[in-house]
Amino acid sequence: MEQSPFKLSLYLPAQGAAETEATIIEWYVADCDHFDKGQVLAQIDSAKSVFDFEAPCGGTLIRLLHLEGETVSFREPVMEIETCDSSMKDWIPPAAENIQADAQPAEMPGVRTTPTNDNGAVLLGVGGYLPDRVVTNAELIKDFPEISEEYIFQVTGIRQRRWAAEDEKPSDMAFAASLEAIRKSRIDTKDIDAIILATTTPDVAMPSTACILQDRLNLGGIPAFDLNAACSGWLYAVAMARGMILSAMAHNVLAVGVDMQSRLLDRSDRNTSFIFGDGAGAEIMSAGHKGHRIRQTVLGTDGRGLHMARREEPGYLLANGNGKADPAIRIDGPALFRFATESFTALIRQTVAGTGWTLDETNWVIPHQANLRILKAAAKRSGISFDRFCMNVERVGNTSSASIPLAILDVEENLKSGDKIVLCSVGAGVTTAAIAVEW
Repeated sequence: MEQSPFKLSLYLPAQGAAETEATIIEWYVADCDHFDKGQVLAQIDSAKSVFDFEAPCGGTLIRLLHLEGETVSFREPVMEIETCDSSMKDWIPPAAENIQADAQPAEMPGVRTTPTNDNGAVLLGVGGYLPDRVVTNAELIKDFPEISEEYIFQVTGIRQRRWAAEDEKPSDMAFAASLEAIRKSRIDTKDIDAIILATTTPDVAMPSTACILQDRLNLGGIPAFDLNAACSGWLYAVAMARGMILSAMAHNVLAVGVDMQSRLLDRSDRNTSFIFGDGAGAEIMSAGHKGHRIRQTVLGTDGRGLHMARREEPGYLLANGNGKADPAIRIDGPALFRFATESFTALIRQTVAGTGWTLDETNWVIPHQANLRILKAAAKRSGISFDRFCMNVERVGNTSSASIPLAILDVEENLKSGDKIVLCSVGAGVTTAAIAVEW
């Protein structure tokens, strides 16, 4: 006589006695699927290894209790099933005997453990910093008698920019922006679990500017590192922060973009002299539901643009001229204009389509403030009206990796809950990045 079906919860099997949790990489079954004993139900990543989660019996899946990318305690069931296998009535979860209620993972000195995330990743507070010094087009054209202030505006869309004081460093600007982001996020500084700082102009070659910022914030023990994706850097940092949260490596991550390029300009080069401003932007990325949810990230690089924007030496100061490398920023303007226009257009369309939105229901595009003409051309080609592009390039110039968070701050009070927003950037490399956010 066939055994009557009964319901049962299944748990992940621990691969070692000291393990307490694992991450679901991929499910191979869906609700209502039938499966056989020994069939691989999912691929799992634990501290020991990546392994297959095999069915301990045959049955039917009622529902999955956790999504791909979630980190799950071995104490938590991951699925509910229905089975006729009577031997499973007294089944004990494989990790139950190895997990003790009072067991605590050993901690290395100065290293902070973070809670498991089951809720996704959201943007909390955004902060920014601009130096006090305002540099107008009138000041910069003194060395170019053939150029007018209005010409610069027509070509770049810039009327003024901010340049750092002589005694300021990139880490100073990053620190100021970070404090504002922390305050607006309403979290304690000590609750930050990691720092990712995007810059092409670090204080020094090493240690990283993120480590210098970590010390300024008195956050010893947490991971802190720099990344360089040029003008796309802040979006790369946000994407990396989101990845750390979804993999349960961190609960709150500080993502910073800072660049100080005013000291890297060849003042005789009209292709670069009028474009760049200094600044910093920061935000807290957090696990949970309260905040501005990221719906999609798109990152890429196209090596065909390697020559279009470049600098051969690192740092935020020009070298003393003893080396053979060109120390200044160089741009191939016409080539970069075409390439950037095409890239912005593709990014916007790809991100909107991938998120499931339509162009009409996309409320705002907040782009890297590269050049007004580039972005007007991108708007026309993308099919989104330029009046939905948030722009501040006229007042702050191109602040590279700080550009997008500074632009968010300018329009923040006009953003409404539920607004569909595309953040997008094109930078030297050529790096491309876009993030879809539901405000």
